[in-house]
Amino acid sequence: MRNAIWYFDFISPFAYIGLHRLKELPPDLSVEYRPVLFAGLLNHWGQKGPAELPTKRRYTYRWSHWWAHRLGLAFRYPAAHPFNPLHHLRLAIACGSTPEAVRKIFDSIWTTGEDASDQRRFAALCEELGVTAEALASPEVKNALKKNTEAAAQTGVFGVPTIEVDGELFWGADSMEFLGAFLADPATLKNAEMKRLDELPVAAARRTSG
Repeated sequence: MRNAIWYFDFISPFAYIGLHRLKELPPDLSVEYRPVLFAGLLNHWGQKGPAELPTKRRYTYRWSHWWAHRLGLAFRYPAAHPFNPLHHLRLAIACGSTPEAVRKIFDSIWTTGEDASDQRRFAALCEELGVTAEALASPEVKNALKKNTEAAAQTGVFGVPTIEVDGELFWGADSMEFLGAFLADPATLKNAEMKRLDELPVAAARRTSG
């Protein structure tokens, strides 16, 4: 049995799509669901999120909407996006990040078109999952999310969703074929040309202000 870690944040439409694409992976691959704070990864790497660039935001929303429906998924953007996913991430951790709980949380955000920040809807979701407000606010849950995010960044994770297998990272819901090829044959990445790409020198760098 091989093991994988699936890093995700509920804020990402591609994480929702990626959740549904996990079924394409080999059945002998054991997948651990690990919530991380995407904003924390962006801060770590000094990046902007796609929703922070107006034209990229518009394209991202159009593309993810089209792609999800192309895949036959029930999908609708929440009433406002981006939203603060902290409570949902902590809820997943409080539930043990089980596939069943994670899917319920994703569905509550990405299939209804409702406001993901609505406290009454969130309270009802907590009740459905059997998690109390006290459990959600516990230092253990909060620290677990922080540790998950810090550990992911140290591993090299820069975006969500990302799957880690055998020390290799596969970013994006569109990386399933790439991951599948690696699982079938490690030489997909373990070859001379991939090593050359890993060590390719930088010929020019963009100037940054400051």
